[in-house]
Amino acid sequence: MRFLAETVRLAVESVGNGGGPFGAIVVREGEIVATGTNRVTDSGDPTAHAEVVAIRAACRALGTHQLDDCDVYSSSEPCPMCMGALYWARPARVFFASGRAVAAAAGFDDQFIYDELARPVEARDLETRQLNVTEAGSEFDAWNSNADRIDY
Repeated sequence: MRFLAETVRLAVESVGNGGGPFGAIVVREGEIVATGTNRVTDSGDPTAHAEVVAIRAACRALGTHQLDDCDVYSSSEPCPMCMGALYWARPARVFFASGRAVAAAAGFDDQFIYDELARPVEARDLETRQLNVTEAGSEFDAWNSNADRIDY
């Protein structure tokens, strides 16, 4: 519970510094490896959510692209983007304090993203189309034939 309490403290501090109300911590073997707060507005980066900031810092600190022996704590239920990043980072577990309904009540409603992702590509509000080019697929051929690749 102390790590979750710390994420909430970080989130409140972030608000005081002009950021969003979100904090996250990556923990390994009971020790904090990295922290993150929402940096969207001050960095001009819409992907700078607390969990993504913490994942990036933890990976740098640990010298790896996966956090399989870590736990991630977040002040709020991770949004769809952050959940995607968490799945790619592969932590052992993810814990959060406030649920998505609390965030939505404060103006951070991600339900439209959940709804959009469930729709067929051609039916999404953001125009998204696959275009055919002859080169398509060659990047995966290059990947599969690269003996020096680092799988993830």
